[in-house]
Amino acid sequence: MAARGLRNPARGVTTAQAIGRSLRTYHAPGRAARLDGFHRRFLTPGELAFDIGAHVGDRAASFRRLGARVVAVEPQPRLARLLRLLYGRDAGMARVAALVGAAPGEAVLRLNTANPTVATASPDFIAAADGAPGWEGQRWDAEITLPVTTLDALAATHGRPALIKLDVEGYEAAALAGLSFAPRTLSFEFTTIQRGVAFACLDRLSGLGYRAFNACLGESMAFAHPAPLDAAGMAAWIAGLPAAANSGDVYACAEPARITPAAPPS
Repeated sequence: MAARGLRNPARGVTTAQAIGRSLRTYHAPGRAARLDGFHRRFLTPGELAFDIGAHVGDRAASFRRLGARVVAVEPQPRLARLLRLLYGRDAGMARVAALVGAAPGEAVLRLNTANPTVATASPDFIAAADGAPGWEGQRWDAEITLPVTTLDALAATHGRPALIKLDVEGYEAAALAGLSFAPRTLSFEFTTIQRGVAFACLDRLSGLGYRAFNACLGESMAFAHPAPLDAAGMAAWIAGLPAAANSGDVYACAEPARITPAAPPS
């Protein structure tokens, strides 16, 4: 979730306090209706969605309210525990406590105690944040070795999804390297401190056959373009964003009407 307004945490903030802040932010009154209205164009009841980097479960909860089945992947132990407490009795939501990468195995997740939204398995992400405007004071002060699964492995276990939402703090290209099929819609987070990761993701998605892309900045849940762009156009738009734009989500879709703002939700 690339901090999205949660940067520069106060010194001395505990992980529990930081998670509480995320709960208040991402489960704020009125937000559920906005999420559902946005996601309705991507999912219908009975379809399957993957929420990769589920954090406090706001997106997964939206998918469930729309009647979709969900695989919620969250590697951070305290957040995985929170998802179990919130959704453990929901048979329609499978929870996976693992990283998602290019191949099965293990990897190190670097934790940010005061800002768990930016935990990452990418050393390059941490290096890019070092000294970047708006990222002052971020400290990755703990680490944990965790199992790595792949998007293909998740699909083999749970079924092929209609939607994949991917938000893994600079590890998006690695995760897409473990995907060999094109779901109807796939979103990935990008940041202005690592535009090269976004370009690599666009290349990978083009290789999987996607030709239509749109994007939302921050948590706006509003498409930035009146009509879908091709991969080159999306890359040029990301390249031209000011650093202060910080982050957003690119949406790739096999049915361009779903990512066209004027088109009605399917």
